[in-house]
Amino acid sequence: MNEKIILASASPRRRELLSLAGFDFDVVTAHVNEVLDPELEPQALVMSLAEQKARAVAKKHKEQIVIGADTVVVLEGKVLGKPKDEADAAKMLKSLSGKAHEVFTGVSIIKNEKSHCFFERTKVKFCELDDEQIRTYVASGEPMDKAGAYGIQGKGCVLVEGIEGDYFNVVGFPVSRFCREMKKLTK
Repeated sequence: MNEKIILASASPRRRELLSLAGFDFDVVTAHVNEVLDPELEPQALVMSLAEQKARAVAKKHKEQIVIGADTVVVLEGKVLGKPKDEADAAKMLKSLSGKAHEVFTGVSIIKNEKSHCFFERTKVKFCELDDEQIRTYVASGEPMDKAGAYGIQGKGCVLVEGIEGDYFNVVGFPVSRFCREMKKLTK
């Protein structure tokens, strides 16, 4: 694809994945109030948040393709966003210990003021974690800006027993699916 795009996200992981996939893009951070609406199903929630981010940036960049994305972790029907503090991070990790959960990422692509949204879902199984592992990981600071309080691509890799689905979705951006969707839109 030859068109330059705008990524409406401050996420360094999303920037890295788009770069790895060979996209030419600029980053314009979207400033939206991310409210996790408990009435929405996880897939609807992440697509809504992704579209809000993309629309906020697209207002000032009408001639370009704008990409918004949002990721949440869902455990037993409950959405886990980013932890509020270290105690919240430890609580999230304790709840994920030894269990399977799902990671949902919603993506919104806005081109010519028209929005195309999709989501990806990946199942993740955590190892049994003891209190010391949780304390050490939280003390590293890594969980603090991540949905579900862990980063599979960093130190959090040791927490994960296995996954079913797209690894990059768990990182925060389903890059392969994104490429397929972009190909459809630019034909």
